[in-house]
Amino acid sequence: MTNRKLILDVDTGVDDALGIILAVKSRQFDILGITTTNGNVSLETATTNTCKILELLQVDREIPVIKGADQPLKREAFFEHRIHGNDGLGGALLNMKVTKEVTEGFAPDFIIEQVQAYPNEVTLVMTGPLTNLALAIERYPKLVNEVKEVIFMGGVVKGVGNVTPTAEYNMYVDPEAAKAVMKAGIPRLTLVGLDVTRKALLNAAHVDRILDPKLREYVQASTADYTKRYFERNGVMACALHDPLAVGVALNKQIVETNAYYVDVEANSELCDGQTVCDFQNRLQKKANVQVCVDVDSEAFLNLFIETLNA
Repeated sequence: MTNRKLILDVDTGVDDALGIILAVKSRQFDILGITTTNGNVSLETATTNTCKILELLQVDREIPVIKGADQPLKREAFFEHRIHGNDGLGGALLNMKVTKEVTEGFAPDFIIEQVQAYPNEVTLVMTGPLTNLALAIERYPKLVNEVKEVIFMGGVVKGVGNVTPTAEYNMYVDPEAAKAVMKAGIPRLTLVGLDVTRKALLNAAHVDRILDPKLREYVQASTADYTKRYFERNGVMACALHDPLAVGVALNKQIVETNAYYVDVEANSELCDGQTVCDFQNRLQKKANVQVCVDVDSEAFLNLFIETLNA
């Protein structure tokens, strides 16, 4: 087993599930656990979906699944059922009976415990709202210097939002948590936003390249409505691999180009809550706090994604 220790923090909808599949199938990580949070769907549904994906994969080792925050820090829940379906997986595993048991505990505490057990070894890949990480830092501020790195899918620095004109979903759901994480002083913090994930588009030809019939059928079924929604909005018959790209960055940073900027999140605006504000020209005269993904080799990533699923 590799020593690349990883915790995935998810609100398991369609693309989180694909991110989990990519991380597990890569066999490049010692996955210490998968923590769940309210986001695309409720905490309970996200947790159930995570267990379903692990059962689908028939993983050969026990990967703990630990529940976390059941709502944002200060706001009401805001689900994305239109995109992910009421079940969160586009109906793909609707009738699957879950036998995997959820591990006792609370996700922020689990994150703290693992970082303390393996200082400067744990990579956190966050693909939902940043509530669990914000709570973990609040409880244990030393975490910021003891975690190896944090890679999160969220925000958009130059383009438009995907839930409001200015905000990406994960930032919009819990902007207070995102702001707290940005300001915490994490030395190795990488933002994988819509600017790059919208270039990582999975289409039918890609799915046809998946060799395992069961896995191919799952990907086809789970992304069918997701693809239709993307076509309605963008005129392209494909779906963006938002969350898998964050896992892809953990696997191979060479697939993206990053620049260091000062980044903050708006949390007190009538129109712009959740907007990711990136100070490209250093107008605020503040030290860079985030490595921002500004471009991606989409072909390299999509090849990585397909080849990993076929491994």
